[in-house]
Formats: sequence, C-alpha cells, structure tokens
Amino acid sequence: MNKKIIGTVCGIGAAVCYGTNPLGARLYDEGMTPNSVLFWRFGIAWLIITAVMLCRKESLRVNGKEFTALSGLGLLFMASSLTLYMSFTMMDVGVASTILFIYPVITAAIMTLFFKEKLTFPTVAAILLSFVGVLMLYWKGDGCKLSIVGVILVFISALTYAIYIIVMNRAKLNMSSFKINFYVLIYCTLGNVAYSFCTGQPLQIPANAVSWFYVGWLAVVPAILALVMMVYAAKYIGSTPTAIMGALEPLTAVMIGIFLFGEAFTANLAIGIVLIFSSVIIIAISSNKQKQ
Repeated sequence: MNKKIIGTVCGIGAAVCYGTNPLGARLYDEGMTPNSVLFWRFGIAWLIITAVMLCRKESLRVNGKEFTALSGLGLLFMASSLTLYMSFTMMDVGVASTILFIYPVITAAIMTLFFKEKLTFPTVAAILLSFVGVLMLYWKGDGCKLSIVGVILVFISALTYAIYIIVMNRAKLNMSSFKINFYVLIYCTLGNVAYSFCTGQPLQIPANAVSWFYVGWLAVVPAILALVMMVYAAKYIGSTPTAIMGALEPLTAVMIGIFLFGEAFTANLAIGIVLIFSSVIIIAISSNKQKQ
C-alpha cells in the first residue's frame, strides 16, 4: 500500500513537473531565443546528470549498437524540444502543450501502421477524438485562428517524441536511465549549438537572476525531477495509471498559460482539452486490457 501511495504521488508529481515546460516562454520576455533557452536547459541538466553518474561511479562505455540507438534518441528529443519551444513564440503555451499531448495516440498509430499491431476500435476512437480536439484548439473562441505554423511545429514535436518513445522501447537498452539521458542530453546540447550556427542565431547568456532562475528550473524540474519520479511511478503503480496521470501535464501547462501569461480560457479550449484527455485515457485503458 505504501508503494502504491508513493507511486501515485510520483506519477502526479512527474506530470506536473513536465507541465511546467511553458515557463521557458518567460525567457522570451528577457530577449532569449528558443535555441538559447534549450542550450542552457539541456547543458545544465547534463552537468547534473554527469555529477550523479560520477557519484554512482557508473561506466560510460557503450557498444556500437547502443551508440546508434542513443544517437537516434538524442536527435529525436532535440528536434521535439526545439520545435515545441519554437511554437511557444507563435501560440499560447497552454494550447501548444495540450496539442503536444496527442503523442500517445500518434505512437499507437505508428505501431499499427509500421509494426503490424492490431488496429482496435478504441484506437480508432482515440484518434478521432484527438483529431476533433485539436480542431477545437485550432479555432479559438474569439473567432481567431491559431498560427498554422505553430500548430505544425507542435505536431512535429509530438511526432518526433512518439518516435523517440518507440525507439526507446524497441532498442532495449540495458542501462540506467541516468546513462541513457547522459548521452541524450549531449546530443540535445550540441544539437542546439549546431542549430544556432546554421541559422545564424548566436547563443545568448541569461542576462539576470530571473533568467537564470527559469533556466535552472527547466533543467531541474521538467527534466531531471520528472524523469526520476516517472521511473518510480511506473515501477510501483504500472505504466497505464502513470499514463493516465500524465493528463495532468497539459492541464498544468494550460493553468500556467492562464495565470502567468494571461491567456484566455474559452469554451472551445475546454472542449478540446476534454477530447484530447479522453483519447489518451482510452488508449491507456485499452492497452492495459490487451495485456491482461
């Protein structure tokens, strides 16, 4: 019973931590660009993970197959993060984070199309619900449409994150989550350096204490803390309850958008959130029944 309580608390905590990602948009008010925000976020998180691994005296050695898988994971996660943070400059952070949460449905669709998993009625229902939900978010209650470029960027973020999850599951990496994220974070950090060089957008140093606070928050809370708590949640209560609790992630993001960024909470937004939540819950419950 104690483990279930701990797992439940960790599942809720992980979802809420991930949901604070939109706080990165605060750094845009300080004049920082998405690539600069992510460089410092991933760079600081990598330093922390490195310190943890040194304390654990964990080996960094990997074989060729593991290195290939880790490289793919790093590039996918970097692409997902960069496109999401770019979308924050074009649309409400709460809406962007809610659209992102269709990644479990995208994952199910990819597994059906490319890995021959059976397409069930719950999967079809979830896909339709998420599609209608996104349409509700796309058309704002005041009659104004969202930025189509912003919506496309979030879809790319959701797609690359879905592929990231699939690669993570199928690669069967026999190593700790710290070691996996050590390599993933290297690619994310260096990837943002390369992006900055190719686009001519120089990396910026946080200009004041407020900027450093938000950079530190992004490195510790939605990255490291969420990762650790997710491991305990999945271990103590299982993947399905943890996935359902993940619905708190976009809800947290929406609340941040409303209370910190002054974003409007419209009827269309409420309906879209409910539909997307419903699609994810259907997928989670359906997956659990198939395993029983």
